[in-house]
Amino acid sequence: MTMYILKMISLLGGLALFLFGMDIMGKSLERQAGGKLQTILAKMSSTVFRGFLLGLAVTAVIQSSSATTVMVVGFVNSGIMTLKQAVGVIMGANVGTTVTSWILSLSALEGDSFIIQLFKPTTLAPLLGVIGIILYMFTKSEKKQGIGTILLGFMALMTGMDLMSESMKFLKDEAWFANMMVSFSNPLVGIAVGAILTAVIQSSSASVGILQSLCSTGVVTGGVALPIILGQNIGTCVTALISTVGATRNARRTAMVHLYFNMIGVAIFAALFYGIGLFIPWTFLGTAVNEFDIALIHTGFNLLTTAVMLPMHSILEKLAIMSVRDNEKPEKTELLDTRLLATPAVAVQRAKEIAVQMADSAAEATEKAFDLTRDYQPKVMDRVHQLEGLTDQYEDALGSYLVNLTGTNLPVQDNRVVNTLLYTISDFERIADHAVAIAKAGEEISKKKMHFSEDARKELDVLEKAVQAVVQRTVTAFDSNDLEQAMKVEPLEQVVDTLVKEVKSRHVRRLREGTCTMEYGFVLEDLLTSYEGIADHCSNIAVEMLQVAEGKLEAHEYLNALKSGALDESVQYSERFHKYRAQYGFKEDKN
Repeated sequence: MTMYILKMISLLGGLALFLFGMDIMGKSLERQAGGKLQTILAKMSSTVFRGFLLGLAVTAVIQSSSATTVMVVGFVNSGIMTLKQAVGVIMGANVGTTVTSWILSLSALEGDSFIIQLFKPTTLAPLLGVIGIILYMFTKSEKKQGIGTILLGFMALMTGMDLMSESMKFLKDEAWFANMMVSFSNPLVGIAVGAILTAVIQSSSASVGILQSLCSTGVVTGGVALPIILGQNIGTCVTALISTVGATRNARRTAMVHLYFNMIGVAIFAALFYGIGLFIPWTFLGTAVNEFDIALIHTGFNLLTTAVMLPMHSILEKLAIMSVRDNEKPEKTELLDTRLLATPAVAVQRAKEIAVQMADSAAEATEKAFDLTRDYQPKVMDRVHQLEGLTDQYEDALGSYLVNLTGTNLPVQDNRVVNTLLYTISDFERIADHAVAIAKAGEEISKKKMHFSEDARKELDVLEKAVQAVVQRTVTAFDSNDLEQAMKVEPLEQVVDTLVKEVKSRHVRRLREGTCTMEYGFVLEDLLTSYEGIADHCSNIAVEMLQVAEGKLEAHEYLNALKSGALDESVQYSERFHKYRAQYGFKEDKN
């Protein structure tokens, strides 16, 4: 009894270490891949076959078909990816996940040569662990530390695998265990066991690893392993199905494609394999298998299933649509799907994309609002209001999403992106608000049939061009994270401030001369306030970009130092200010 308890503790400890290592390795690999995962999956899966190759590659990198599938569900739910694109990626994910079983099959290497002994887990795991801890503890490079974490995760995974194998060896002499294994050779029982085990731990790679560790007992035969592996492919669908709760119809269909692909694949494979076995016995079914054999069966099944199902991808799509039918109730696409938070690097990339859309909306609203001060059109006014409403939606969605991201373990660069977004999205929203104020001033000018004097109109044209220039530079800098462009925003913003003061001064002079009215002055004040406000918010965005890039957040101190000449870039700032001042000068200033 004591032996059973001790072996069980050892087994559970090995399982814990194995799962921990797999989790750490997968997350570290994902961090190294960064936001490129979204670009690869969402923008490069134009055909089903390309989607298959990309799904295979991404899953092989992050070592988790469940993570890839949940990512794809999130993309479809956000409208980034279509259902048709998702089909190929899901098929590729099923093949890509078999890479883990090949890594774990290193335990089956036999021979006395140095190379073989070096690659056996008992030697390779400690070696990689030593390299990993050196990189993790004694280097400052985040990339090297990330590689060290991957190696440490791999060490934990292999050590846990070895510990499980050792703790289960005694079972080979236990009659009850042998009888249980024999019962699993029944296809229906084996498939059910494999599906349930994988559904519980939500990782086909982990359940295959557990099966490989059982090979140390010598009682796992091909007839036992095959149905369990088939069931594992069905059980892994549970993660994606759970993730679709509250998702759009197409997102739920994506999870159904994953389920149908595996269920139909298992049904076809089992029917053919066991059907042929009725006439031509499969001799390997009664032979004990090792880790290498498990990896071979796992890969062979997924490759054969994909070869059969890839040409039938449209059938999978139709089955999913039939299972999750359309209805008359309209659906709202999620701007930022919380499912992507499970892969933080991808979530950061998606948040940046939405923020770029927000910036572009604010810029468009500003441009159209300027047009309304010259030629008021109700349709253009509606568009300005629509764009302002969009920026409100973007800000609401990004705010909570970014706060959730701050609680995740992000690389330094991704952390800077999140900080930049947190400090700038409110400025873009305020730019859109000012655009609405300008549009309303244009509406008032039209209703009251006000006409600016020729000089006043020319002054406003110059000012508006300067404001448009500062907005365009800000959005360009923000969209591409161009710090050189961001450096050009502040001197241009100062030019806008100077122009606003001059316009006010000239208006007062015209009032005294009787060539302008107080009524025009009220509208002009509203316009100037909005112009200056837009430029101020552009300055905030650019300065935050520059400060976050330096790991600082003291925007006001930076601006004071910049204008006082205390910084190295102060000379460049002064030169740019004078250049822009000459470019956006009033007629009288050009002497």
